Amino acid sequence: MAEQSGSRNMVRVACLQMEPHVGEKDANLDVSLGLIEQAAANGAKLLVLPELCNSGYVFRSRGEAFSLAEPIPDGPTVRRWEAAASSHDVYIAAGIAERDGDSLYNAAVLIGPSGYIGTFRKVHLWNEETLYFEPGNLGFPVFHTPIGRIGMAICYDGWFPETYRLNALAGADIVCVPTNWVPIPGQAEGREAMANILVMAAAHSNSLFIAAADRVGTERDQPFEGQSLIVSYTGWPVAGPASRTRQEIIYADVNLQDARRGRNWNDFNQVLRDRRTDVYDEMLGADVPRGWY
Repeated sequence: MAEQSGSRNMVRVACLQMEPHVGEKDANLDVSLGLIEQAAANGAKLLVLPELCNSGYVFRSRGEAFSLAEPIPDGPTVRRWEAAASSHDVYIAAGIAERDGDSLYNAAVLIGPSGYIGTFRKVHLWNEETLYFEPGNLGFPVFHTPIGRIGMAICYDGWFPETYRLNALAGADIVCVPTNWVPIPGQAEGREAMANILVMAAAHSNSLFIAAADRVGTERDQPFEGQSLIVSYTGWPVAGPASRTRQEIIYADVNLQDARRGRNWNDFNQVLRDRRTDVYDEMLGADVPRGWY
């Protein structure tokens, strides 16, 4: 649901936690479409699916990754997601292996009721991804939509503070994160995923909503963490963390405009304005238009 009243911009955000199976594209796509239908029936307007959710993640070779990749937006997966977004009047952010000529990218697409909006390509590749994918070359685009300004990141991108800071500097209200989180060395039994902590810190320090949709299950001996969550611009979760093991949907009703409004923490402090670029190198946002914050 999206509700506007004066300065209000309430949006129901959903993270669709699922268990893809590597190589089973048709079945994975059917599962994603079923979850999309369910979330839309429950009033969700912005839906986030996991990383590489139609193909699976643990590839044995570049050849296998290439065989499971598709062009964007003309591949069959994006076309079916487009039809679902149109039918249900929703926005979908979802992870997909993108084929662009002979190059492969770990990508995410943003699709709205009127069709394809844009692509994000994972900037920071994790582990054996470097054998199959090219590093992302589109930067961190922020897409202006009727429901808000939407940025994207994928999994390991979230370990870099620059990811969220650049989104904030470009005026994002929310960052959608398709992800495949894995256990981190030293993680005590029963502790929350390290990624949950990083997401909360990033949301707080940049005044951004963050919606991270993880996968569950074990694929070719690699376990995944689940624990999808939606975090307020305050840094505190407003939905989740989800289960470590179950396919499920989490929801949060949020006012996306609060993200930019909330960057003024008090009469004296504004989290982006207060950066001391006279003390440390500007480094971030030099090529980003000012005035968004």
